[in-house]
Amino acid sequence: MTDLKDAGLRPKRALSSTIPPPAFRLAAPAARQASDGVRWTNKYRKILHVSDLLSVTLAVTLAHLTRFGVGTEYMSGGGRLNIPYLAVSAGIWLAWMSSLAVYRTRDARIVGTGVDEYKRVISSTVIVMGLIAVFCLTFQVDISRGYFALAFPVGLGSLILCRLLLRQWLKGQRAKGRYLSKVIILGRPKDVRYVARQIQRRENSVYQVIGVALTSSGTRECGTAAKPIPVVADQNTIVSAVRRLRADAVIVAGRVKGPSSYVQELGWELEESATQLILTTGLTNVAGPRIHTRPVEGLPLMHVELPQFSGSKHVLKRGLDVILSLAALVMLIPVFAVLAILVKRDSPGPVIFRQERVGRDGKSFEMLKFRSMVQSAEDDLAGLLDRNEGAGVLFKMEHDPRVTSVGRWMRKHSLDELPQFWNVFRGHMSLVGPRPPLPREVAQYDGRVHRRLYIKPGLTGMWQINGRSELDWKEGVRMDLYYVENWSLAGDLRILWRTVGVVRRPVGAY
Repeated sequence: MTDLKDAGLRPKRALSSTIPPPAFRLAAPAARQASDGVRWTNKYRKILHVSDLLSVTLAVTLAHLTRFGVGTEYMSGGGRLNIPYLAVSAGIWLAWMSSLAVYRTRDARIVGTGVDEYKRVISSTVIVMGLIAVFCLTFQVDISRGYFALAFPVGLGSLILCRLLLRQWLKGQRAKGRYLSKVIILGRPKDVRYVARQIQRRENSVYQVIGVALTSSGTRECGTAAKPIPVVADQNTIVSAVRRLRADAVIVAGRVKGPSSYVQELGWELEESATQLILTTGLTNVAGPRIHTRPVEGLPLMHVELPQFSGSKHVLKRGLDVILSLAALVMLIPVFAVLAILVKRDSPGPVIFRQERVGRDGKSFEMLKFRSMVQSAEDDLAGLLDRNEGAGVLFKMEHDPRVTSVGRWMRKHSLDELPQFWNVFRGHMSLVGPRPPLPREVAQYDGRVHRRLYIKPGLTGMWQINGRSELDWKEGVRMDLYYVENWSLAGDLRILWRTVGVVRRPVGAY
């Protein structure tokens, strides 16, 4: 008989020195039942499938009826090729739906969160257009350009809009504690606490932390800022806890005590209940698109791309800034007029407040805002420093006596910052980026915080959509540095979209 070890195979076994076999073998039949997380994921994917089906059908049907009506027309091609346009429309419909499936646009790991879902929808649609164009050129098939000009923009717009609306619905459901994947976090108390805090603080989190498994004993709960989390197991009994609590995933936070094969064997045991195993890394400021794995002779190597602070992506970002800021300046002229009148009538002083801020590469510029404080605000600051409620080098007061009545209302909804569209148009700022700091704040930066100045500050950004003044200094810096090193155009559009919701329902704005 061939030795399994010599053949490169290992027999499936329990975690010999870490997890006792009886703890999970007895619970296996119940654990194979679909968990709540699996059920809601399957249900949501079915809803997405119906949504995609309706969107593509609407686009193809609308284009066909608009261009060819209800009659029967034939498409001419090379030789004697004559195909009814009804068949062409059916073929395009089938290719489009197939492309959405091939690109896994309804993958459970991406739906409902992040921008990968939208990227895949756009990529699948572009690929279909490209393949049809190549087919037409190769076989000399003449398809009406008007058909394409209507079908694909309508279809893509409908696909994106439906997913945006469904995501808002999903967000509302999660706020009620539904449609969440139950997870147990495994690791040292410090690592577990950090991962739990990051999950709990996200408004649209996919996960619900139902317990933790600590590698150290002697405590019955792991407290976070949001709420305490019960300790349900240790690393020796986590598999039985997973099956008892019907968790959907185990998140391994940092290094775990024991042999190097522990995580691999844990994954083997979790396979029986289809429980996901999720590993965190120490690369907390590196986004997924910058991380690539490449196996070399059976050794999985992780490649981390260097952040890009110049190049074509920044040219596109600048183009988006110019177009959107110019459009905003034109459309907001009536709003500017009304706010100017309110500011002028509320208190004496100029309508526009000009303040020196520090931009990219440490260059200073004059930032514009509607004046929301009394004219002597800068002189009054010294007397208020001992009442500072801000974090780190920031000065913030929830009930700042220098703020005017109109100013307090404008600050709540960020209306005082609308003139910064002019700063964006002139190139001092970007629509999305780190918060523009004051010179006195920059003077107190340590070495790594200066990385915030590697790109232009933004009218909005990670800080603004994640709590603003309610964030502590350390967390605000972490978010800004994350953005600086991992920004993308798709991410910018997502932040702009979330900014609209923050303006409507402000948090930490004062």
